[in-house]
Amino acid sequence: MPGPARNARAPVKITDVAAAAGVAPMTVSRVINTPDRVSAETAARVREAIERLGYVPNLIAGGLSSRRSRMVAAIVPTIAHPMFAGLVQTFTDALRQAGYQVMLSLSGYEEPEQPGLIRALLGRRPDALLLTGADHDAGARQMLTEAHIPIVEIWDVSKDPIDMLVGFDHTQVGAAVAAFFRAKGHTRFATVSANDPRALERTEGFQDAALRGGGQIIASRVTAAPSTIMAGRSAMAEILPMVTDRTALFCSSDLLAFGALTEARLHGLRVPDQLAVCGFGNFELSGAAEPPFTTVHVEGAETGRMAANFLLRRLAGEPARDTDRVQVPFRILERGST
Repeated sequence: MPGPARNARAPVKITDVAAAAGVAPMTVSRVINTPDRVSAETAARVREAIERLGYVPNLIAGGLSSRRSRMVAAIVPTIAHPMFAGLVQTFTDALRQAGYQVMLSLSGYEEPEQPGLIRALLGRRPDALLLTGADHDAGARQMLTEAHIPIVEIWDVSKDPIDMLVGFDHTQVGAAVAAFFRAKGHTRFATVSANDPRALERTEGFQDAALRGGGQIIASRVTAAPSTIMAGRSAMAEILPMVTDRTALFCSSDLLAFGALTEARLHGLRVPDQLAVCGFGNFELSGAAEPPFTTVHVEGAETGRMAANFLLRRLAGEPARDTDRVQVPFRILERGST
């Protein structure tokens, strides 16, 4: 990954927007706070300048006695899944011990919602920001660059991170699971995936590697995000008629894998002789299931700690480092389902 590079210019101010739009700063303020007091033509010109310059209104201007809010914002898709819950917990604990509070926002899995959420959070002037994912549209990337605060992106890899990065390659995860199954002699494969981008990357990596190895994808089902046990059961019910010979199933999360395993056993499939199952996430239920099922373990809690440590070093005034961009290791935990 390339070395750190940060925009050294000062943050965009309301006067910059006013000059770009050819209006007074008060007019820009009115467009932001009381748009009904500004003509539609003028408002459109000001909003275009705001978007082009990446300006984020300061929603707490005048409300602080210092430039530091002692608040760090964090955006994650959900805390319903143990992986993100553990990550958020360790991240929050580390920052709290250093005297910072975390403002947590849940983005869900709708990517178009992220720019609005980023703008809303940056408007509260956090001292730093944690983002899940490293794929942002041009508008979001402009806002993040112009914020001039420490930013750490997690859960992905990127050739051009905004600042710091703690992630892993989802395509590599899928390919590793396919290689694991192939080593056990499997040639027939199936997948069940949630429709969020990272789950689909894992699934596509698995399918590509399985096909390159001469395998056959007998079935592929995509469910709504976030993953649920019942979605795994429903998908497995559709796949069952196609499991006419020894088959290996990769699920994009342990919740889907648990549901699929439950449904398969209810219909009399022998695990792992007829159906081998691998999940992702190493949730507690993967070891408590009967049989315990194989899964991919990623250090979620460690990711939270590393992200917090990166931000705290930068908040303490330390310069950017090449080592602020790391890939978190993953490993396949083999259990009774394979």
